[in-house]
Amino acid sequence: MRQLLITHWQVLLWSTTVLGGAILLAFLARFLLFVTIKRMQRGTSTVLKQTLIHHSEGASRWIFPLLGILAALPAARLPARILQPVQHLTGLGLIAAFAWLVILFSEIIVDVIAARHRIDVTDNLLARKVQTQLRALHRVVVITVIVVAVAVMLMTFPAIRQIGTSLLASAGLAGLVVGMAMKPTISSLIAGVQIALTEPIRIEDVVVVEGEWGWIEEINSTYVVVRIWDLRRLVLPLTYFIEHSFQNWTRTSADLLAAVVLWMDYTVPVEAVRGELRGILESTDKWKGHVCVLQVTDASEHAVQIRALMDARDSSTAWDLRCYVREKLIQYLQERYPESLPRLRTEFRKLALAGSRPIPGAEHAS
Repeated sequence: MRQLLITHWQVLLWSTTVLGGAILLAFLARFLLFVTIKRMQRGTSTVLKQTLIHHSEGASRWIFPLLGILAALPAARLPARILQPVQHLTGLGLIAAFAWLVILFSEIIVDVIAARHRIDVTDNLLARKVQTQLRALHRVVVITVIVVAVAVMLMTFPAIRQIGTSLLASAGLAGLVVGMAMKPTISSLIAGVQIALTEPIRIEDVVVVEGEWGWIEEINSTYVVVRIWDLRRLVLPLTYFIEHSFQNWTRTSADLLAAVVLWMDYTVPVEAVRGELRGILESTDKWKGHVCVLQVTDASEHAVQIRALMDARDSSTAWDLRCYVREKLIQYLQERYPESLPRLRTEFRKLALAGSRPIPGAEHAS
């Protein structure tokens, strides 16, 4: 190597100068291109502008210099022993950079469409559907591009290409072995496609799973994160939602019926409580305004069970509405009909015993 440097120092100096100049020109062209893009996009949407520039800047830092090197290699006059490895490494870098660019392009599409379908609004059923499908399909695109890019990069090595040719005869056995080894990964990938198409869950769906109530926070390639109501996170494999049953409270609509159950004394004025329930619901914006029902649903030897039924826009509002109605009904009974609260009655009877006198006022007491 030292003898090579001494013998061909002029050629190496020229080659280094040419390649360095090509890299500098590539960075200059990249800078001018992004300045032009930013000026041309001043009148377009902010989301598209920010997404396009944000995702493309990283990949362009590698693509432009690599293209500059490939364009300058014929003029660099490198020795054959150096030219071939440089060309090979540059080609591998370009394959990786273009694969990265394809992934970033898919991310741009996801960001732009997701910005048009926001999930932080009240009626977000369609938005959650679109975002769930986009993210699931994006993961499939990412895995496919990575596999293809790695395969193409490996095929650039002659030794690996010959080995691949010799193993074609045993491809069936090799495919079986690889399939068994990658069974969890393949199952998760298929489950992701199934979830994207059949939509048993979507982003921000309200679910009850493993006895826990929460929201679907993330749907990743191999697992799903459920944000529980107390801010804990329940992590489940993606295949769980295909193989097991669970409750989805927002499958077709976020609307829910909220129920409040109270036990009251038999003396409770049901019609008065029914009128108070409507007044309570009309005083809050948590009520959707369609369902207002109060019924006596059960009776025991000590009290009657009264159920108040009302509708809410989503699960969180339904919980707050139940608490609000329960508090107001209890307050109403305490102030207006305290005798209607549950009580336990006891009856004392006069006992006729020899030589005993009755206790005044003890005939009946409650």
